[in-house]
Amino acid sequence: MNLKYHRYGKAKVRVLKKLRRDSLHTIKELDVEVLLAGDFESSYSAGDNRLVVATDTMKNTVNVLAFEKLEEQTERFVLDLAQHFLEKYPHVREVTIETSERVWQRLKADGEPSPTNFLAPQKYTPICEVHASRANTRLTSGVQDLVILKSAGSAFTDFHRDEFTTLPETQDRILATRMASKWTFAIAPADYNQTNEDILNAMLDCFVANDSPSVQKTMYDMGLAALNRCPEISDVNLVMSNLHCLLIDLKPFGQINPNTLFVPTEAPHGLIEATIERA
Repeated sequence: MNLKYHRYGKAKVRVLKKLRRDSLHTIKELDVEVLLAGDFESSYSAGDNRLVVATDTMKNTVNVLAFEKLEEQTERFVLDLAQHFLEKYPHVREVTIETSERVWQRLKADGEPSPTNFLAPQKYTPICEVHASRANTRLTSGVQDLVILKSAGSAFTDFHRDEFTTLPETQDRILATRMASKWTFAIAPADYNQTNEDILNAMLDCFVANDSPSVQKTMYDMGLAALNRCPEISDVNLVMSNLHCLLIDLKPFGQINPNTLFVPTEAPHGLIEATIERA
């Protein structure tokens, strides 16, 4: 019997990098897959692992080279990454690298692009719900799957600690969240579409304009901003699922990572909810 075909590698290696140009940040987020083909037959047929490059090594290589080389042009990075594997491992004949990118666009403050606040342009979903009886009608509108990110001006400190607490305090973290929000109409606006747009813009303007000591304070302020902008609504509900960005430890590879390269994770995640209503 012959081993007709084989290759192996590491998939779903996620990296998120803050590209800094003075006070201007650009967010680069990639999902990377690396596959190697070469002289690995003996690992299949004889259990001989001496030439096997561990997939964990591939992940670490992606992280280190992303820290060192990843800039705006993904193509340059994947070319460098592929060349690294070919030069480092003579028994590797072929390298396949595939990436997919989440593109972040800048939010605006007073009509101007923000240097450190971003929106994932993948389309969020407008939602609407009505509960009607012969006695009354309750109408809510909102959005779900709205992904926003703050690359500076976000902290989390002075929280309760006990014997189960391991999370360190931080004055500088990435705040990224997938938000759902619903608002209840007390009176009918002249134009529902325009009012919904005004409410969403009020919340996003607030997100951009204010530093964040916690997700709780940020969502509260966003709810207040919506209520202040649009008198037609009586309350705002917000649910935020944290999209944690964990700092990648590069010290084993002789690198210091100054809050630049992260691995985005979605599970487990913080889940924060609040409803703000008029007094």
